[in-house]
Amino acid sequence: MTTGDQHDLHASHQHLHGVDVEYETKGTEYFERRKLRRGAAGWVLLAGLGVSYVISGDFAGWNFGLAEGGWGGLLIATVLMALMYTCMVFGLAEMSASMPVAGAGYGFARRALGPLGGFATGTAILIEYAIAPAAIAVFIGGYVEALGLFGLTSGWPVFLAAYAVFVGIHLWGVGEALRLMFVITGLAMVALVVFVIGMAGQFDVDNLFDIPMTDSFGASSFLPFGIMGVWGALVFAIWFFLAIEGVPLAAEEARNPKQDMPRGIIVGMTILLVTAAMILVMAPGGAGAQALMDSDNPLPEAVRQAYGGNNFLADFVNYVGLAGLIASFFSIIYAYSRQLFALSRAGYLPRWLSVTSRRRTPYLALIIPGTVGFALASITQAGDLMIQIAVFGAAASYVLMMVAHIVLRRREPEMERPYRTPGGTVTTSVALVLAATALIAVFLVDLTAAAIVAGIFVAALAYFWFYSRHRLVANAPEEEFEAIQRAEAELAGGAHTLDVE
Repeated sequence: MTTGDQHDLHASHQHLHGVDVEYETKGTEYFERRKLRRGAAGWVLLAGLGVSYVISGDFAGWNFGLAEGGWGGLLIATVLMALMYTCMVFGLAEMSASMPVAGAGYGFARRALGPLGGFATGTAILIEYAIAPAAIAVFIGGYVEALGLFGLTSGWPVFLAAYAVFVGIHLWGVGEALRLMFVITGLAMVALVVFVIGMAGQFDVDNLFDIPMTDSFGASSFLPFGIMGVWGALVFAIWFFLAIEGVPLAAEEARNPKQDMPRGIIVGMTILLVTAAMILVMAPGGAGAQALMDSDNPLPEAVRQAYGGNNFLADFVNYVGLAGLIASFFSIIYAYSRQLFALSRAGYLPRWLSVTSRRRTPYLALIIPGTVGFALASITQAGDLMIQIAVFGAAASYVLMMVAHIVLRRREPEMERPYRTPGGTVTTSVALVLAATALIAVFLVDLTAAAIVAGIFVAALAYFWFYSRHRLVANAPEEEFEAIQRAEAELAGGAHTLDVE
């Protein structure tokens, strides 16, 4: 038990949303040891954070969807996933402005669905963000090895260096980390723009449809693998946008979260829609869809195919494009630390994980998952499997977060909403249906990843049921919403009783 944990003001037992929980109310010393640095990010840095989470997906991964659905199948899948993420972002913009807490998705679901629903959502998000950096580290190692940098022939030294350097920068301070992240993301954006300009002169519509047509149901030159190819491509279309939902995790470190959060996440999503469209059209349009469908490094490969061999543009995209992988790796480390911090501070996970340093960074929440990620990357080197696990966790969290938005709109119509989702629950219902479809698609594409995620979920929920639900912290920010809501309901009920009398 850490210092400050012993000074409980009182404990209580409550029955919330069908679950019996026990709360402790902590004193000021507990929260002094768990304080983040406020005012470190405005909306521009938040938008940059959103882009940096995702930008590695423009450089690698999306192209495997060409092997599942052809260009037409991947196009349809990308449009569907773009619609899902856009609708979801509008819902998250509303909830993050109304409830600006570090728990983000866990906090939103906690208010709408209770402790069990909140913890399940937080667990799904944590799976996504804790596993994804390990996968990206594998890709970074392969990228460095393929380029022949530093004479390396094995990936693990790169994994170690990546985790040590970028966890270290996060330990230094959130403001410094976000600014450096912004610069790295800017370099990656330069590489994307140069790539698109360089490929424009090589574009040919026929290149998009050069994958031979199969005898699958509904097959055509547009859908060479038939209608079911769209289904298979969904998983890879997600890579264009995966992790944009992590922007609200910075809520407690934003300058003015009620304004900055909606603006930052919406601007970030807008940029990602543009980059996805450019890459999906220009890369296969210049090089041919067939040439890219199995490539681990599709953008430099596209340049080489289009220009008939190695050249300066290919090398430039190859080297500077490494910044895209680093940007996502760097930013997702931030995301897992804040989700773990929030769940720990509220008692759902061991409380010592949320203690912060003098520089107001949750150092244990940065170091421990980083150590586990390094071990996973070094032992398995199975980047594809880890990405599938991350995508499965993400899709599960999307379903729960969209349910949370719909429930809150209907149950708490008077809740303060500085930003309101255009279209209200209709918008988030569209995201919910598409998220459920994506979850089923991921399940069918990779049963191994689904089984691993199911196992992690069972272990986490067992921990909650048998241990942590008896040790929750009543005055953690995400939990206080419940108390405020009950108090307001009791006051409203009392006023109604007086009116009747």
